[in-house]
Amino acid sequence: MTEERVAICGGTFDPFHRGHLEPILQIRSTFSWERLMYLPARVQPFKTAVAVSSPFHRLAMVVLATQDREDIEVSLIELERAGTSFAVDTLEALRLQHPSGIFDWIIGDDNLPQLAEWKSIDRVFQLANFVVVTRGKGIVPAPLLDRVRNANQLSSSGSIYLVETDLVEVSSTDIRNRVRSGQSISNLVDPRVERYIQKHGLYRSEVAV
Repeated sequence: MTEERVAICGGTFDPFHRGHLEPILQIRSTFSWERLMYLPARVQPFKTAVAVSSPFHRLAMVVLATQDREDIEVSLIELERAGTSFAVDTLEALRLQHPSGIFDWIIGDDNLPQLAEWKSIDRVFQLANFVVVTRGKGIVPAPLLDRVRNANQLSSSGSIYLVETDLVEVSSTDIRNRVRSGQSISNLVDPRVERYIQKHGLYRSEVAV
C-alpha cells in the first residue's frame, strides 16, 4: 500500500516568511500532498560561509508560523544531525522512517542552476522528485533536462516539475535588512514571527545570534 505523498521544504528560514508557505499551499492540490514537512537546516551546503541565527531561533520561528496547521510537520532531522545538511542524508533517513512514502522536495528556481551539483544527486533522484516553484524563469541544467515532467505525470521519484505560482516578493535577506534599518516587516512574516524577532532583538546587527 502506497504511503502518503509529502512535500519537503528545506532551508535556513532566517527568518521564516510568507514566501516559504503561501506558494506551496497554492500548488498543493496539483500534487495531492497529504502533508507538508519543513526541515530547518543546521548548515546549508551553499551557505557554509554565511552567518545565520541559532538553530533554536530559526526553529522557533518556523513552529510559530505553522502551529495552527495540523497538516504541517516541522522536523528536527537536520538540526539534530551534525555538520552540513545534505539532502541525500536527509532523504536516506526519511526513507528509513517511511519506506513507502513519496517525497517531493521543493526548491525555488534560483536553486536550479546548481541542482546538478548537489551531493550524490543521482541517489537523491532515486529517493525523491523535485518541485520547482517558479515564475517561468527556471533554467534546468542540461544534464537534468530528461527528468523534467508535466505535473499530470506524477512519479514516485526521479522527476523535476516546474510549477508557476504567484510568488510572494520577499526574501529573508530583505527582511533582515529591513529590521536592521527600522522598517516594517508586518506584511512579510506571520505576526507571531514578527513579535518573536522583536522580543529577541534578532537582525538588529550583522552578527547572528
